[in-house]
Amino acid sequence: MNKPELLLPAGTLEKAQTALHYGADAIYIGGRRFSLRAQAGNADDAEMQEVVRLTHDAGKKVRVTVNILAHNQDILDLPGYLERLGELGVDGLIIADLGILALAKRVVPQIPVTISTQASISNYEAAAVCLDLGASRIVLAREVPLEEILQIKEKVPIEIEVFVHGAMCMAYSGRCLLSQFMTGRSANAGECTQPCRYHYFLQEEKRPGQYFGIEEDMHGSYLLNSKDLCLLEQIPELIDAGIDSFKVEGRMKSPLYVASVGSVYRQAIDFYLQEHRPFPQGILTAWKKELEYTSTRPFTTGFIHGMDANMQDTYKEDHPQKTTFCGMVQGYDEERRCLIIEQRANFGPQEPLELFLPGGKILPLNPSRLYDAYGVEMDRARHPKQLIWVPGPSVEKGAILRRTESI
Repeated sequence: MNKPELLLPAGTLEKAQTALHYGADAIYIGGRRFSLRAQAGNADDAEMQEVVRLTHDAGKKVRVTVNILAHNQDILDLPGYLERLGELGVDGLIIADLGILALAKRVVPQIPVTISTQASISNYEAAAVCLDLGASRIVLAREVPLEEILQIKEKVPIEIEVFVHGAMCMAYSGRCLLSQFMTGRSANAGECTQPCRYHYFLQEEKRPGQYFGIEEDMHGSYLLNSKDLCLLEQIPELIDAGIDSFKVEGRMKSPLYVASVGSVYRQAIDFYLQEHRPFPQGILTAWKKELEYTSTRPFTTGFIHGMDANMQDTYKEDHPQKTTFCGMVQGYDEERRCLIIEQRANFGPQEPLELFLPGGKILPLNPSRLYDAYGVEMDRARHPKQLIWVPGPSVEKGAILRRTESI
């Protein structure tokens, strides 16, 4: 049975560390230029070098997104950028643009190329062209159902990567013009403002300033707002289909999201590879609940078995419970018997906190006191990135401190 790669997002060095810690076989990250997630934090040269080092030390792979749809001015600086990625030893490039692909094959022919979902590959003839042009892998358009994925695999000897989880775009393969039209920021250059998530009303030409709700509902309508993709239940059939890589969207999401989603899909993949049977309902329910903690929208299976007729989140629904990313474990103070937490969100004593560990293990934590670095008791942790001493058990560095709350 083919063992698929779990490919997790890494928008920053911290997220890269989290992805490696919580189950990634490989990670993908963007540089400061030529990436479709301009607001993801992204890595400068020094950070990219550190990401490559950490990933290779862990025996895993790092791929770099160079997936903008390039203009002439972009081409001037791309050869030098690609050469530097080659010097750093990255394990792959994710490319959508034919010009960038041609440059990559000339400048850094030793780096394997994955064709991005932005290229909208949805048939075996297009897949064969990608192979002929030197690509070793394709990320299929999200619109391709499993039946057609199997046909592509049968006809073309190229690795297949599919998205299994994360935000969906209302445009075909994410090739959207709305952001450019409405805000002047191009989605195809990495600056999407997500106008598909905006709240829309109707305005009649002769009644300027009067807005009419599109739905008969107090909340109006979010006509273009897609639900989030979740193929957790389809993991067994995707493994049986021989998919080479399972990709999770989310370079702009928090380390908590990366840890939570990565942990669930790691467990699901490993369970099926070991047990060769459907997921028990109790385990599946627990996994789904964990995924809902970090999702901002309801879930859909997308197009994997034909189009989900209920794919749009037109009422902007939400899951009943969320988790707040409160901090990251940096170490343990044996003398004070305290966890050393780097704070991310406001938290205080007596709150229902918990430690989320690799493998999905959860340790409840309800501290009666908090301390600063000097041992002075604090009423709350208020300042981002401040180190907080929290009485509790010793756990590994990189564990997540979070708070679960109803909405």
